[in-house]
Amino acid sequence: MSNPLSEEARVIPLRPVPVRPDAPDGEPAPREPLWRDLVGEVLRRERQAQERTLKDVADAARISLPYLSEVERGRKEASSEVLAAAAHALGLGLGDLLSLAHGELARRTAERHRPAVAPHRSATAPSRAVTAPNRPYQGLCLAA
Repeated sequence: MSNPLSEEARVIPLRPVPVRPDAPDGEPAPREPLWRDLVGEVLRRERQAQERTLKDVADAARISLPYLSEVERGRKEASSEVLAAAAHALGLGLGDLLSLAHGELARRTAERHRPAVAPHRSATAPSRAVTAPNRPYQGLCLAA
């Protein structure tokens, strides 16, 4: 007997694709950045800023070159031990690496949620900077 069903795979989405209310024609919302992508981008940016090769950093971190390449491209979710080794090979601590990745995530999230029009400030408003409760602080914080 032959099977009347098609040979094509049927895909059933687990979650509906979110639609931005302000997007024209029901355009899907932009994808939330993945942590592994952000960490990989930070590792690559730091390595290239130091003008070092993948081989050099992989050897110093005792990580295989192909694996480090996959981590930098966001293809692998590296363990904390691997991230710490790669960070130390670049002269960073694990906290430094994660802080830089967090900063990148905050920047991208702020870009996605930035209002189209800046709120109007009255001429009598005080000159000191005041942040709205739903907007990140854009100043500089120094800690000892």
